[in-house]
Amino acid sequence: MKLSFHGAARHVTGSKHLLRINEDKQILLDCGMFQGMGQDTNELNGNWGFEPSKISHVVLSHAHIDHIGLLPKLVKDGYAGKVYCTPATATLAKILLIDSARIQEADVMYVNKHRKKENRELIEPLYTEEDAEKVFPLFETIPYNEPCTLDEGVELVYTDVGHILGSAAINLKIRENGVTTRLTFSGDVGRYRDMILRSPQDFPQADYIIMESTYGDRLHDLQSATSDHLLEHIVNTCLKKKGKLIVPAFSLGRTQEILYLLNRLELENRLPPVNYYVDSPLSVKITEAIKRYPGCFNRSVQALLKRDSDVFSFKGLKHIQDVKESIKLNDTEEPCVIISASGMAEAGRVKHHIANNVMNERNTILLTGYCEPRSLGGRLKANSGEVKIFGKAFPVRADIAEITSLSAHGDYEDMSQWLSCQDPRQVKKIFLVHGDYEVQQRFRERLVRKGFDDVEIPEQHQSFGI
Repeated sequence: MKLSFHGAARHVTGSKHLLRINEDKQILLDCGMFQGMGQDTNELNGNWGFEPSKISHVVLSHAHIDHIGLLPKLVKDGYAGKVYCTPATATLAKILLIDSARIQEADVMYVNKHRKKENRELIEPLYTEEDAEKVFPLFETIPYNEPCTLDEGVELVYTDVGHILGSAAINLKIRENGVTTRLTFSGDVGRYRDMILRSPQDFPQADYIIMESTYGDRLHDLQSATSDHLLEHIVNTCLKKKGKLIVPAFSLGRTQEILYLLNRLELENRLPPVNYYVDSPLSVKITEAIKRYPGCFNRSVQALLKRDSDVFSFKGLKHIQDVKESIKLNDTEEPCVIISASGMAEAGRVKHHIANNVMNERNTILLTGYCEPRSLGGRLKANSGEVKIFGKAFPVRADIAEITSLSAHGDYEDMSQWLSCQDPRQVKKIFLVHGDYEVQQRFRERLVRKGFDDVEIPEQHQSFGI
């Protein structure tokens, strides 16, 4: 049996890990898109490192684009098997893949407009909306904790990891040549005592573990103070400076957490009376989809639902759908809060909001999660005094602030707690993925101290016998 790593190997995005069993079975764990990698992004997304038509099964951990975003290209390039995921992941993936396809097509249209003027060869998108729709009939949904036979000698069980709605650890039991091997892929591990979702579950004893390591050297701030921090930024920016608070937020997960916090502030009669805008049609669709799975919420949220039927809504909230309405937000002088995608500020409407507001000292750009260093969010966070947006240099006069307690990724204590159900003596090897290399090295040291003797940090396209 061989395991090879074709994404999120010493990088944070592009999750793709391939398990080869005998000569005729190949199982792809996740099929994610690389994001925020600068000029390398397109090349990385165009190079599989394997033959898509030879894949037997695809198993997804969750619906984030860096874990599912290349599924339409995989099918376009020859994959014809099933795509396994939890029911909530299937619901969210259908929304996100259509949106991703539209972004591909719009970006290529913009680029080709200029290439045509320069008599240069036109380019094609990674995939189209039509390509994305061809993925949906392949989805095979599996609930948490229900064993499923993928193939002869291959059994799958999903366990909840509390990262986003529907997120799961992939637990495989594989029988090859009379020997049974237990392999677990963490996907992305969420946080214990998450404000909305259930905590990660224990998972079956494994021989090999593929584990994310995004925050392997960091402890998050306590979530209990997050609503107070958010309130401080609203008061300081909107009430005192009479400016705009621009909040880049991922449409899936982060936007709902922010709305939930604002809802709580209203219930506590502490929400400032300004307008709050969610300027992202995708975020609106996802929020409505999430409301259909209350069983995934933790006990506190389920108790709140008994007295508040919509925990993601409050007085003053407005959803912006039309592009013209979005543009009007840039012209208005009213103090307000604008929540818009993407979280790394690398694409979408929030990029335009930042371009139009970053030069005004009354405003604040509030980052709420991980930003790849080369992304716009990462460059704003580096605070160099100037950023390039759409090829134009903008002096940074707005305040650049950050709330670190909202991450959907567990910190090193959460990840250590997730591993605590394992007997280190039975774990033959841990492979660290989905993290910056320097962070992974520090997390490896921590795991070795906990008794996991063999911790590997694979390189892109590296292969291992297991």
